[in-house]
Amino acid sequence: MNTETLNLAAYVGLDWADQAHAVCLQAATSPTREHAMLAQQPEALAAWAQALRVRFGGQLVGVCLEQSRGPVVYALSAHPWLVLFPVNPKSLAAFRQAFHPSRCKDDPTDAELLCELLGKHQAQLTPWRADDPATRTLRGLLEQRDKLVDDRTRLSHRLRATLKQAFPQALDWAGDVTKPLCWAFLLQWPSLAALQQASVTKLRAFGRERRLRRGDWAGTLVAQARAAQPLTTDEAVLTPALAFITTLCRQLQVVEAGITAHVQQIAPLFAAHPDRALFTGLPGAGPVVGPRLLVAFGSDRTRYADAQALQQYSGIAPVVERSGRQCWTHWRWAAAPFLRQSFHEFAQHSLARSAWARAYYQLQRQRGKSRTAALRALAFKWIRVLYRCWQSRTPYDEARYLAALRQHHAPLVALLPQPQEAA
Repeated sequence: MNTETLNLAAYVGLDWADQAHAVCLQAATSPTREHAMLAQQPEALAAWAQALRVRFGGQLVGVCLEQSRGPVVYALSAHPWLVLFPVNPKSLAAFRQAFHPSRCKDDPTDAELLCELLGKHQAQLTPWRADDPATRTLRGLLEQRDKLVDDRTRLSHRLRATLKQAFPQALDWAGDVTKPLCWAFLLQWPSLAALQQASVTKLRAFGRERRLRRGDWAGTLVAQARAAQPLTTDEAVLTPALAFITTLCRQLQVVEAGITAHVQQIAPLFAAHPDRALFTGLPGAGPVVGPRLLVAFGSDRTRYADAQALQQYSGIAPVVERSGRQCWTHWRWAAAPFLRQSFHEFAQHSLARSAWARAYYQLQRQRGKSRTAALRALAFKWIRVLYRCWQSRTPYDEARYLAALRQHHAPLVALLPQPQEAA
């Protein structure tokens, strides 16, 4: 759907909030703007949408708002006569400041600005289209898994910091604080005093349950523990630290179980997705990165006009600013973090599996770029390649792409292994 051809019967600006939403409505044939407050309740949203349908005879009504996901979007997207136009909050903030340099802000004013933005600049806005249910479900699970991984990292940092204060030897004896083995160990022996009282028999049983094969691991650990000196014997430090260590380990076990459950749901959804073949065989795209790339592109092949649009939306494309004789380049601040991380991680993983990706990365490094800048440049290149595959529904072929690079005498061909060497 081309935004220039949309014939909207009315323009609506909706500034959403937790409890109520400010609404500004202007009919396309009227200069008058109407203001109202809408409760954040499914019944209220449905009744309001139905009232618009009756009032404008089922014609399309544009709704401009600051989000592309969330309860309001999910509720309004169920009504086909409503066309949603999400805008970036930073875009609205800049639009607001153009008329209110004092930076004053309230919900009705923002709703009116959104209404004006849609009414006067519709051609610059893109109507929102939801991906198919399978893609949206997969994306939701992947994003939640990422949040759980972030929680695991945050809790692990807290656990490490607490151990340094009360039981620093555990950082060597219990292993990696991000692993279940460490948490199980600390739930059994959360302090040096507890470990010093442990028997070799109990430690050996603990090791057998977790298939630890490190020689006489239990005997060595008992000897080291009994010879160790506590960092402090102050109960005012040890008592709260012991309680916190136990709590953190239990939280980490719950989070780890959640990550595992999400992975178990992601795998069959990805395997059954119609676009799976486009992303499962990519060099370096394993069971996590492959699904992330799939949802990064989505199921709507009209969403991005070209590869550059996706490069910009994902934040991989840099921003160039010019003023007079000055010109500088920096990375894109207003971008989707999930997409940027997905492409960045894929670029990193592809180095070990793709000859041209490795050569391109080396070429960027030789030109003086930092490691992260070189990976972003590689991700930028990968998006162009994958966009073509996605549009044509053709799986990526490394050999075919290498042949095309040699045919066009690309600069990185000199860094590629010769065909006979690769064989």
